Amino acid sequence: MNNTELRGAFSLATVYVLRMLGLFMVMPVLAVLAVSYPDYSPLLVGLAIGGYGLTQALLQIPMGLLSDRLGRKPVIVLGLSCFALGSLVAAQAETLQWVVIGRILQGAGAVAGAVMALAGDISRENQRPKVMAIIGIAIGFSFYLALLLGPLLAEQSGLQGIFWFTAVAAIACIPLVLFVVPSAQNLSPSGDTLPKLADVGSLLADKSLLRLNISVALLHLLMTLMFVNLPKRLVGLDWPLTDHWMLYLPVLLLSVLAMAVLMRFGKQGKQGPVINLSIVLLGLSLAAMAWLQAPLMALLLFCWLFFTGFNYLEANLPAMVSSLAPAGKKGSAMGAYASFQFFGAFVGGALSGLLNQYANEQFSYMLAALLCLVWLGLIRGIGGGSIHLKRYSLNLNSEAMSVQDSLALVSRMAGVRDITLVEDEQVLYLKVDSREFNLQQARQQLGIIS
Repeated sequence: MNNTELRGAFSLATVYVLRMLGLFMVMPVLAVLAVSYPDYSPLLVGLAIGGYGLTQALLQIPMGLLSDRLGRKPVIVLGLSCFALGSLVAAQAETLQWVVIGRILQGAGAVAGAVMALAGDISRENQRPKVMAIIGIAIGFSFYLALLLGPLLAEQSGLQGIFWFTAVAAIACIPLVLFVVPSAQNLSPSGDTLPKLADVGSLLADKSLLRLNISVALLHLLMTLMFVNLPKRLVGLDWPLTDHWMLYLPVLLLSVLAMAVLMRFGKQGKQGPVINLSIVLLGLSLAAMAWLQAPLMALLLFCWLFFTGFNYLEANLPAMVSSLAPAGKKGSAMGAYASFQFFGAFVGGALSGLLNQYANEQFSYMLAALLCLVWLGLIRGIGGGSIHLKRYSLNLNSEAMSVQDSLALVSRMAGVRDITLVEDEQVLYLKVDSREFNLQQARQQLGIIS
């Protein structure tokens, strides 16, 4: 990676981390601190925790498309401004209803697609996976960091302090985007980074992709539901909010180790059974949490089971979407996937809040466990795809060979499983078996200059 790619990768990763911290830091604390608002209700708590997911789901694809028209950086700055505005509204809120409105405004800063597209624009084709990997690691890291920092910051400055922090962080990201993130130098083929409206409908009709989309919606529904209830349970066990990080830290570390074991089995061609096992772990942990008198050690064990299953699915579902998406339509597939993901978080918050208001916490957990049983039936048979499938995009050299001749040549190459030509971009999108396909040889035969 050259200096431009390194600077772009780490600066965009920083933007992502600070933005996701703002969304996630309130999750482990809001259910406890919300009781101080005069209009407190369990339903409003659920909406405040998951409300960001509604606008994220609705605007994820439109904001990505807008970045193709207005440019990546203007759209990212617009998204960060919306996020900062929502944080300020929530920070100054005197009622829980206004906190909900602030969280919904936070979600309007749906810049994930534009950030990923910009990351593609500033990186060379052979270095693009590394840039994307750095940003992907940062996204996962931000969630764990939020669980640890949220209770500490809330103890020092309350819920309002968290929202003030996220507002300042979002505003600080704007000059970072404008002056530190490199401007686009070689535009990446948009099919692998940005959604296209013409593709979304057909991808939603794909049964395999639809099952994965519903899976990530259920996953984040369950995660949000748990955080509507878990912090109050810990406080009820005489653990003050400021000490919750000491409970989360070992649970998260041990769950990452357990996930690594599951990943090893998955790489041995057993991905389908490991996915089923992860869902079973989620269901068992949620069913066990319905035991409202569980001692602390038992509750931490249930959390460990939950996060082990959650971590594996969170890491592997996107890879499965990428593998199953047709060549040249990865951006559209991932845009739809992200929309389902955030919508699941919204439904989880609203559903758990509603159940806590009109039923009880125990009923919420049992319903969540039942959803895992339904999920097992839904996902049955998936996960058996080849782990050797990879994607490439080739910018054609029309001076060396005509577009149609290039297409015919590539279609005859060993290992090519799917191919899409976008004539307007002069790009071939390939899905290939890495054991048979030789990228360097393909570039040489097509006369593509590195």
